Amino acid sequence: MTDLALSHEAGGQAPPATVKVWDPFVRVFHWSLAALVLAAFLTGDEAQKLHIVLGYAIVALVAARIVWGFVGPRRARFADFVKPPAAILRYAGQALRGEAPRYLGHNPLGGAMAAALLAMLLIVSGLGYLLTTDAFWGLESFKEVHEAAAYLLLGMVGLHVAGVAWTSLAHRENLVRAMITGRKPA
Repeated sequence: MTDLALSHEAGGQAPPATVKVWDPFVRVFHWSLAALVLAAFLTGDEAQKLHIVLGYAIVALVAARIVWGFVGPRRARFADFVKPPAAILRYAGQALRGEAPRYLGHNPLGGAMAAALLAMLLIVSGLGYLLTTDAFWGLESFKEVHEAAAYLLLGMVGLHVAGVAWTSLAHRENLVRAMITGRKPA
């Protein structure tokens, strides 16, 4: 008799089944991007050449993720998690009332944040690139716009982390572990 069968006979419960949700590309992308964004933020004025290289690496990762959003597996595809505004607002209302349903992949609010973060990364990087061109080189007001956008991005990251924490608590599942292992309870 298997350990699982013995566990059931003894009144124990089987460990919860898990299902693969996040593929290796999405997981490596996520954690690599987090590290690159942190490094870029910390090197802004201190190590400008490194900061620029980090910005290019971020753009390359985001570009790869955008492609993966169309050709990757189901949960990586934008079609799976980018929802219309009505669905996002409905989910937000459910979440505020403590009635939000659990999603195996991104919930509508999480999907909106993922798309917004990708867009904001391109905006911050684009502004940074423009600072390296003749037209904007040394333009202090434009540098301030780039920095403001970077701080807005960090605020969005804070909201993302808060949303992950809230969802993890509300549904009693460890979403950080899921982004490491790729698996969630079924």
